[in-house]
Amino acid sequence: MPTAENAKIQYEAGQNTVAMSALTDSGDNTVFNFSVSPLSRKSGYAPVIRPDGIITGGVVTPAAAGGTDDVDVSALTCYVNGSAESEAATTDVAITRPATAVSKVCSITYDKGTGAIAVVAGTDGSTTAFSETRGAAGGPPLIPTDAIELAQVRVTSNTSAVIAASEIFSVVGTHREEYNYPISTVDYTNGKLTFASALPDIHEGPTSKTVYASYASPIFADLSKATDFVPAENTHSITSTQIYGQTLGASNSTLNQASFTAYLDDGVTDGLVSLKDSLLWFKFFPDEDATPYILTQGKLGLSRSFPAGDQIQAACTISAESASVEKAA
Repeated sequence: MPTAENAKIQYEAGQNTVAMSALTDSGDNTVFNFSVSPLSRKSGYAPVIRPDGIITGGVVTPAAAGGTDDVDVSALTCYVNGSAESEAATTDVAITRPATAVSKVCSITYDKGTGAIAVVAGTDGSTTAFSETRGAAGGPPLIPTDAIELAQVRVTSNTSAVIAASEIFSVVGTHREEYNYPISTVDYTNGKLTFASALPDIHEGPTSKTVYASYASPIFADLSKATDFVPAENTHSITSTQIYGQTLGASNSTLNQASFTAYLDDGVTDGLVSLKDSLLWFKFFPDEDATPYILTQGKLGLSRSFPAGDQIQAACTISAESASVEKAA
């Protein structure tokens, strides 16, 4: 009869940190991979996600001085290669008009290499109609990989004139790159960052903007004396409502706390005790000589007891946000 006599529990006793670096695109501009998994969420070690893009400011408006073919750009802050940068307000930034009365799009950008505002001119169209295809005639240009797009200026005249507000476009995700768009979620178990929609290929290549993060992986240590591990799992119940001629049923799911009992040395200086109330990873091996294990992440709670004639111990709970995961290796 199989038992857990040879089982083992490990807890997150430390962290290996990874400095701010680019994540790896899975190939769909939507899922980006961290270099390690699982990812620690202990206070001070949780991932810091910094895609390239504007944090604040960088608003493009018609030139206040009324200069022809000019726009002004407000002061801005942005993330560049995982670091925050800032640029003072810039006035009278000149756009390029088409050679004839056809469509032309100019991208107003922050150049990460020079730390200055730069204009990237698109290719003249064949008519006054605009294209939404990057790099196409009459469409927005592919901007350099080391640039952040602030807005687009769209004109159809080759005659110098004051830029109108209606000729400036700054819809986030279409004409403007902000660091927090689209929103993303982190898979801490498998080390993946998933955006709500694919990052657009607006940079030369074509390619999307780069996504940077700093993060950490857990360092596991054995609990030398532990027993009675219970994983965090969903339990299901059903409720019913009696109506004329039949009964309507509805199911409900509840996630239980994971738990185990740890036997301590003095109940004060034990490594596990020092981590109470921390958000940690735990591994449970049903057989310490085999590779399969159960992985659980949650906040550690302790209820210690100090009996006069028995081992000092702690009833430990793991308050998880999601169910424990089975891993084959």
